Amino acid sequence: MLSSTDVGYLRRCVELAREALDAGDDPFGSVLVDATGKILREDRNRDTTEADITLHPEFTLAVWARKHMTPADRAAATVYTSGEHCPMCATAHAYAGLGRIVYASSSAQLAQWRTQLGVKAGPVLPLPINQVAPGLTVDGPAPGLDEEVFELHRLKQVRDTAE
Repeated sequence: MLSSTDVGYLRRCVELAREALDAGDDPFGSVLVDATGKILREDRNRDTTEADITLHPEFTLAVWARKHMTPADRAAATVYTSGEHCPMCATAHAYAGLGRIVYASSSAQLAQWRTQLGVKAGPVLPLPINQVAPGLTVDGPAPGLDEEVFELHRLKQVRDTAE
C-alpha cells in the first residue's frame, strides 16, 4: 500500500519524467530517498540525448549510491521511479544493495501502452522487477499517477512520429 509520502515522491518522479521528455529523452524520472525521508539524489532519463543507453535514472542512482552510501544506508534507502525498473536497472539496484522500490507505472503497463501506441517492441523483455531480482521489496503502480505517465509516453510517440 502506498502512503501519501510515497505519492509525493512519485509526483516528483513524474515531473522528472516530463523534464526528460521535454529534453528529447524517454519520459522516466527517479528519486533516491534515505531512511529519514531526505532526497539524496534525483535524475531523469538521458539515454537518447547523451547517446549512452545505460543512462536510465534508476541505473545512475544505483551507481551513485554504491559510490557514496554505506551498505546499511543503501539497504535502508528507497528508490521512487515513474516507471518500474527495466531488467538492467533492477540488476543494478539489487547488486548495489538498495532497499525498497516504489513505482508509478509497471512494466506490464508500459508494454501494453507501447502496443496500444503502435511502438515496436524493444530488444529486452519488460520483466517485472521481482522476476529479475526476487529479493527486492517492490510497491506500485500508483493509481492516477500511472495515467499521467501514460500521457507522457503518448506525447513521446506523437513527437517521434512527427519527426
